[in-house]
Amino acid sequence: MRSSNRPDRERSPQIDNDVTGEELDKVTRAQLRILDSRNNEWVSKHLVMAGRLIDFEPELAFEHALAASRRGGRLACVREAVAMTAYAAGNYSEALRELRTYRRISGSNVHLPLMADCERGLGRPDKALDLIQSEDAASLDTAGKVELAIVESGARGDLGELDAALSALEIPQLDINRAFSFSPRLFRAYGMVLRAAGRKDEAKTWERQALVAEEALGLDDSTDSIIVDLGDDEDIPLDAPRVRVSDVMVPATAPTAVQQDEADHDHVETEVDDAESDYFESDDAESDEDSADDDLDEPKERDEDLDKASDRDDKADPVDGEHDQQED
Repeated sequence: MRSSNRPDRERSPQIDNDVTGEELDKVTRAQLRILDSRNNEWVSKHLVMAGRLIDFEPELAFEHALAASRRGGRLACVREAVAMTAYAAGNYSEALRELRTYRRISGSNVHLPLMADCERGLGRPDKALDLIQSEDAASLDTAGKVELAIVESGARGDLGELDAALSALEIPQLDINRAFSFSPRLFRAYGMVLRAAGRKDEAKTWERQALVAEEALGLDDSTDSIIVDLGDDEDIPLDAPRVRVSDVMVPATAPTAVQQDEADHDHVETEVDDAESDYFESDDAESDEDSADDDLDEPKERDEDLDKASDRDDKADPVDGEHDQQED
């Protein structure tokens, strides 16, 4: 069961009774220390809920991230949460705005692949390629560059450039005998493009090796820097249960516009209600300029609105636990 928020905060989703906010990682908790105790608890709990729901109910996770943004919208970790949940819910315009703002606040390009994939999701593969070929891409680590290659392959496929889609994935990390945390996705993406090119036998080899890599890597997040020797493993059938590798970054989508003959993956499209976005428009100058192309409304006084909303919350809104005690 979930405790309810204040009745007049109908835009704020409910929080599970077992959530304390202490479930967050140390880095996020450190960022939240700038907030007073009341707002810290509010933001922490909604961030926990966003993380808990993102894989299963992304639209609801997005609502929780928006709720956190109403009191912590100036923090990089909060903007990142809004971006990631928006992306998971298929709201690419919102995700792109928030990823731009996250980059401005944090100075990090870690989510550049995700930004490029949002451009793809908005039907702009050319803009995705511009991001991929930008100077900022050089600052990514190996895992980030692999994700960027996967997105580039998808963008090339969107443009009908099948040979270029294959070439984008033929990077040194595409080693059938070694596996890093990013290898299953890279192998599977390569297999998908091979299948689209009519090279089905080769596609099966890489699809099988993706399963082998997942089995070898298991669920240990520390495998990012570990090389796992693979090799031929015919004992794992193509329809074997997939072992999910937990990655730090939400992965960019694999190629989608290329026609996939006998594809084994189902694609489910989800939409999210953008009514909450009025609360949380980007104050990033770059985002505002680029968003004009998206026919998006970007209020110029967004920061003032956030400050006013935060002040109102400080004066009027107890956190969930306080409200429950008052009712008792």
